[in-house]
Amino acid sequence: MCLAVPGRIVQIGEADGIPMAEVDFGGVRKSVCLQYVPEAAVGEYVVVHVGFAIQLLDEKSAQETLANFAKMGIIEEEFGEVPR
Repeated sequence: MCLAVPGRIVQIGEADGIPMAEVDFGGVRKSVCLQYVPEAAVGEYVVVHVGFAIQLLDEKSAQETLANFAKMGIIEEEFGEVPR
């Protein structure tokens, strides 16, 4: 399954001229491309699909979604890692 998962940006940088971020998905951190949402800032939530942030998301919606995904084991299934 390949879902769009909300995550919080914890760090922003660049790789080969492409805006990138380290994003926390409820305890699992991954590198994500910000090309589609260059206005995103540290502390904001983004919806990520196949390694690309595709839109900004409010914190309440992101937290609710992450909590539901965690209950269903989707974070572990999607990323192959157990959230910390």
